[in-house]
Amino acid sequence: MEIVERIAGYTDAMMYNRCCVYARIMNTTIEKKVGRGKAAEVESKLKYKTEQAQLDKINRSVKYYLEQMRKEGKTEIEFRDYQKNIISEGARKLKLTRFLYLAMEVRTGKTLTSLGICSELGVKNVLFLTKKKAISSIEGDYTKLNPSYNMTTINYESMHKIPQKGWDVIVCDEAHGMGAFPKPSKRAKDIKKLFSLNKAYVILLSGTPTPESYCQMYHQVYGIKGNPFHMYKNFYRFCDDYVDIKSKFINSMAMNDYSGGKESILAAMKPFTINYSQKEAGFKVDTREHILYVEPSKTIANITKRLKKDLVVEGKEEVILADTPVKLMMKLHQLYSGTVKFESGNSAILDKTKAEYIHDNFGDKKIGIFYKFTAELEALKEVYGDKLCTTLEEFNGSDKTIALQVVAGREGISLREADALVYYNIDFSATSYWQSRDRMTTKERLESDVYWIFTKGGIEDDIYKAVSKKKNFTVNHFKKTL
Repeated sequence: MEIVERIAGYTDAMMYNRCCVYARIMNTTIEKKVGRGKAAEVESKLKYKTEQAQLDKINRSVKYYLEQMRKEGKTEIEFRDYQKNIISEGARKLKLTRFLYLAMEVRTGKTLTSLGICSELGVKNVLFLTKKKAISSIEGDYTKLNPSYNMTTINYESMHKIPQKGWDVIVCDEAHGMGAFPKPSKRAKDIKKLFSLNKAYVILLSGTPTPESYCQMYHQVYGIKGNPFHMYKNFYRFCDDYVDIKSKFINSMAMNDYSGGKESILAAMKPFTINYSQKEAGFKVDTREHILYVEPSKTIANITKRLKKDLVVEGKEEVILADTPVKLMMKLHQLYSGTVKFESGNSAILDKTKAEYIHDNFGDKKIGIFYKFTAELEALKEVYGDKLCTTLEEFNGSDKTIALQVVAGREGISLREADALVYYNIDFSATSYWQSRDRMTTKERLESDVYWIFTKGGIEDDIYKAVSKKKNFTVNHFKKTL
């Protein structure tokens, strides 16, 4: 059996990691449209042309070096005491209910703890669903743990590329991403179908299980057999017992507001849940938030004033249109940070005041910058030049500052090397607020500084107040008195 030959001085673990990199690149697929019109179909094809024999060789090598590691029975992981307790309790709960929600606060090690629980169960095949940016970190933990089971780690968007049957455990990372209501999201529907095809143990992971409303719990668990809400045929019937339904007016039309979930939702989930907070884990981090204001440039002040008054600003070649309240809010959100997306679809940097302010005040520090709109990244690149990077690998291996899109960078990564976090702009999501601000947290770090850069008179203050008000939807999960 032909495999990749061992490099002199390389251990089995080193060869396994090297082959995993090869396999990840060579197995990368892209979607291509085949056919025309209604008959058109989307097919997944390998991104890079590779001989089948070479592809088989790489895949064999991954399995070979993994087996060699297992024969050695070595592990580089030493679980903390609280993780050992959660692993034992989690395995016990799973054997009783076949379903566990691991609600552990950010940075307490819920991913690694879930891998330990899988080891306790004595299973063979584990499927770990996560965000794309988190895959390498999770696979690194799996390699260090060196368990006896096989694990496939893949992002949610690529679920269709893996076998739909044959899994003993399905782990859903950042499970709150399935919490849309009143209608389930596509991800929630896909996961429900996957659950129905496998008699698998299910582990859900999140540090912010219900960031916006307790109602977000329903579609996270509705596809799991025996979940506490299985007697309700849909979300609306669930609301009959668990939600205070109110009316709200949108464009003078009365509509039902289903966001008023009761705390009894958490009580119903208690037999299936293990909660653990940073405080219980021994974290003594003081996260200090600072709001810094910049003066709007004359250009931005004039454009926003005209847009509020006329709902349209016409230039020589482009148009900024805000003909609905939602579009007006979105355009102002962009403009106060110096960028805009025109009606044509083109984007432009109108002002670099925020980017220059960040560079002038934090340029001598190694920081993490969160931006919201793509054009904001371009503004940062123009100001920072080659002192800015966008990958965790380059950030950890250099003295450069990293820029991350707030939704993509809020989960599954650690910015422990950063001196501070700086927000170029703020996202509307409470999930983004709670998870991204904890990216620096480690047990050893006693203090963290988070800086918000707002424009005087801008929209950012109002967004900040709105997401901050949703604090209890996250904090209540970690109250032991509930």
